Amino acid sequence: MEKTDKIYVAGHRGLVGSAIVRRLKEKGYSDLVMRTHGELDLTEQAAVRAFFEKERPDIVILAAAKVGGIHANSIAPAEFAYENMQIQCNVIKCAHDYQVKKLLFLGSTCIYPRMAPQPIAEEALLGGPLEETNEAYAIAKIAGLKMCQYFKRQYGDNFISCMPTNLYGPEDNYDLKGSHVMPAMIRKFHDAKIANAPYVELWGTGAPLREFLYVDDMADACVFLLENYDGEQHVNIGTGQEISIKELAETVRQVVGFAGEIRWNSNMPDGTPRKLTDVNRLHVLGWTHRVQLQEGIRLAYDWFCKNVEKARL
Repeated sequence: MEKTDKIYVAGHRGLVGSAIVRRLKEKGYSDLVMRTHGELDLTEQAAVRAFFEKERPDIVILAAAKVGGIHANSIAPAEFAYENMQIQCNVIKCAHDYQVKKLLFLGSTCIYPRMAPQPIAEEALLGGPLEETNEAYAIAKIAGLKMCQYFKRQYGDNFISCMPTNLYGPEDNYDLKGSHVMPAMIRKFHDAKIANAPYVELWGTGAPLREFLYVDDMADACVFLLENYDGEQHVNIGTGQEISIKELAETVRQVVGFAGEIRWNSNMPDGTPRKLTDVNRLHVLGWTHRVQLQEGIRLAYDWFCKNVEKARL
């Protein structure tokens, strides 16, 4: 990848895409092409093809996706499957047709079986049933990474894929109907602190174990892979460290400064019991994360407090 390459970042305003844009600019990549959803609907095949015909990007980073937590996935699985597969099919096929030099497809570690051996290596893919609460999204992402592999295998296209673990940080989604666990906790504890509420209710038992990666670390790993990796195998991006949801809640509560009680609603689903990624492949390539969890939560909460007016609430 050259500093003069024209780079199209699909999904540049989201949590993932905005972090990648920040990292690209920091590293001196200045010819960035971006479109909002209003300017370019990636589910529309003709519109995507017209965009590629006009812009002819050298590099494509496919970070655009319909995303959400357990609640969002449970009430709209058809949309999660359809919209994500439409986006992926349109962008990946155009990247092939217009001879893009390199494409990076971003998925999620929810692609792995619900009861995958821990830590989860890349080879665990398709080794068992998926977690039901995010099955539609996972199936779409599996289709995307497989499409990249097939285009590489059949045509020699330099299409690579990475699967980040749970992400958090600037530009996250704090809408409680669609957010993931970390921003949901930050929002709930913040609102409760402002309202001087006696307690905050959280879903599940708090027992599941999860891994969290600060989004700017993820962006650094993505640019690292674009510069250093051309393999067919998708690559996990994570910390290789895990924490229980209960411990996470206590940490977020302390960072936010909420003095009240945490009540767990065990009638609500926990999701996958454990989901720790094996990041050995990425470590061998030469990349490791830098931001530790408590520091990352402080950074995320600082951003939220400074950007409440524009945060996605």
